[in-house]
Amino acid sequence: MAAVSPLAPTSYPDLPEIGGVRFAAGAAGIRYKGRTDVMLALFDKGTEVAGVFTKSKCPSAPVDWCRARLSGGKARALVVNSGNANAFTGKLGAQATKQTAAIAAKATGAPQGEIFLASTGVIGEPLDAAKFDGVLAKLASKAKPSDMFEAAKAIMTTDTYPKVATAKVELDGVAVTLSGMAKGAGMIAPDMATMLSFIFTDAPIAAGALQAMLSKSVQGSFNAITVDSDTSTSDTLLLFATGAAAQRGAPKITAANDRRLAPFKAALDALLLDLAHQVVKDGEGARKFVEITVTGAASAAAAKRIALSIANSPLVKTAIAGEDANWGRIVAAVGKAGEKAERDRLAIWFGEIRVANKGQRDPAYDEAEVSKLMREPKIDIYVEIGVGQGKATVWTCDLTKEYVEINGDYRS
Repeated sequence: MAAVSPLAPTSYPDLPEIGGVRFAAGAAGIRYKGRTDVMLALFDKGTEVAGVFTKSKCPSAPVDWCRARLSGGKARALVVNSGNANAFTGKLGAQATKQTAAIAAKATGAPQGEIFLASTGVIGEPLDAAKFDGVLAKLASKAKPSDMFEAAKAIMTTDTYPKVATAKVELDGVAVTLSGMAKGAGMIAPDMATMLSFIFTDAPIAAGALQAMLSKSVQGSFNAITVDSDTSTSDTLLLFATGAAAQRGAPKITAANDRRLAPFKAALDALLLDLAHQVVKDGEGARKFVEITVTGAASAAAAKRIALSIANSPLVKTAIAGEDANWGRIVAAVGKAGEKAERDRLAIWFGEIRVANKGQRDPAYDEAEVSKLMREPKIDIYVEIGVGQGKATVWTCDLTKEYVEINGDYRS
């Protein structure tokens, strides 16, 4: 196990119990014996669900399973395992999801069509679903609302710390809670979600409204982060709404444009961004958290593509790891992005220090001052393109020797 990331949170929030959902975690021996590697979440009848998934053309079997059941809009159970991604496993993978769902249905009494699955870990190795037999029944019998943090720890792979967040907000004057967990440290360049993330709320919101909010919210959070430019086969983000707050007078919301949802939307955006940042801060071998803001691009989409070109550049990321303000590498990343840019209008800042302006080195640039800034754990990079009004912000981390070591030994 790797040492805990130096960017890890110094404390974790108290996770309040959410009406209508219970959690349990245990060991099924998926890859390692005696290691907690499976979590079960149980939902009260009527729980609504929304989700977004990887756009990879090689999705995992659990992603296929969830997509096929999402249209029903209802959820009664969630089973997540670490150690094996059940991806690129052909017919055996599909059979493993069916067997897992059947075992979960027997253990929980939930219909198979309302059971959602997710797996993370090694790609290409068949998942032995028989290992869940007996384990899920034990988890179902001991599941309780207070065990969300233990569930978050069960889905870790190369993560060095569990990632959780929570928020309270009012829905038409009635307090509701949102809490979430995420896992991910490598193979992070999400294209709809992060590797795995699950959000739970007691708000009575219909699946259609949940889906509309979630699809929009990920664009500025999970779809605006990258660790290593590699999109996972398993990216899954599910949002569950139990509706338990209706017992306290919260109204049932069926439309995403309902004005009463405004505080909830803001809380969801903040929660997803918090979890997304935690994923980046736990990037494999990461020592620096990097925020990249691009302004003055031809469009917002162009700004985001330029920002991601910078964030995914191995040369930029290794320079940051070496605490070297090598802005020439940023120039190169802007130039290769394929978006409209004019060299002689380009300006670059590290923090509040402008290092390049109008196509050349800033004459007031002080190398010693910038070198001091580069020793900080958080690095802010600003780039002005100078051709329009488009703006975007993305987040990444540095690329260190530890990243190579972790991934060089991943299957060893």
